[in-house]
Amino acid sequence: MASGNTLLVLLPTGSLPPTSNYATLDTRGSGHWVLDFDAATNESTLWADVLPRNYAGGGLTVTVCWMSTGATSGDVVWQGQFERHQDETDDLDSDSFAAAQSATGTAAGTNGAVQYTGITFTAGAQMDSLAAGEHFRFKLIRNAADAADTMAGDAEVLSVEIRET
Repeated sequence: MASGNTLLVLLPTGSLPPTSNYATLDTRGSGHWVLDFDAATNESTLWADVLPRNYAGGGLTVTVCWMSTGATSGDVVWQGQFERHQDETDDLDSDSFAAAQSATGTAAGTNGAVQYTGITFTAGAQMDSLAAGEHFRFKLIRNAADAADTMAGDAEVLSVEIRET
């Protein structure tokens, strides 16, 4: 697959809540599903999928398409983590996510306008050495506790795109 091509698109309705502090499913406008991530508490969500077999082994960029509930200024700190599920290796009774990678996005100046924030993962350890055809989970977190996360109110995620870089 050529660098920059989309591998997967993750939508709010396909997300899986963790056991605590999870983003909540909501709607915006006339039928846009979103996940609300709080400004006061670190909240997260999970998606499970299979990395397509046309993945060529490069790094990944995860682009978060989001908007604010009402803020028109401030920053949101997004973090992402991959968890690889290897054949006859990983025990899924406990989490084994790779270290979180971060990116900061700024709220749009117009309420309801979307922003795109990319989180970069180099091939290898940052993406838990995930390989083509393997099952995995991806965890998205709003790191509200980070001093750089200054946007008031919820951050609403519309989609997450995973592409090879």
